Parts: sequence; C-alpha cells; structure tokens
Amino acid sequence: MRVTTRNGRVLLQGEPAQPTTSPHMISTGELRGLGMEAVAYIRAVQVEGEDAFAIHAADGTPLAVAEDRDDAVNAIIQHDMMLVPLH
Repeated sequence: MRVTTRNGRVLLQGEPAQPTTSPHMISTGELRGLGMEAVAYIRAVQVEGEDAFAIHAADGTPLAVAEDRDDAVNAIIQHDMMLVPLH
C-alpha cells in the first residue's frame, strides 16, 4: 500500500478495493482506510531548533507544520478534519 497526498487529502493506493458481501463485514484494506482523510493529530516537534507543531494523518503521515498549536488546530478544522488527542 502506498500513501500519498493530493490537494491536502491523503490517498491510499495500491490496494484493490473488494466489495464486502455483507454490510456487517469490512475488509482489512477498508478498515485501514477509515478516517484517513478525516482524522488528524498534533505533535510538538522542533524544526531547525525552533518549537513547532506537526499535523499528522490518522496513520502518522505528516501533513503540515505550524508555528503554534492554535494555528495547527485551525488548519485541521479548516480542512474539515477531526482533531484527536494523543495518549
């Protein structure tokens, strides 16, 4: 499976879509893709010695870096994503 981005959206490629036989069953690939485009988290990082906040997709793919936490939260909201806390 390959993860790429296009216009700020995370895309999963290389995994064939197989229709489920029942609405109560979901394939591993479908399960892996749930929330990829809708869920993000923020992690404190350092970039060139400066404190910053990295925005990551549900699978850990880095999406962006912001100078402060409020900017990171606003970026997530503006892209219609849900911010989830890290444990």
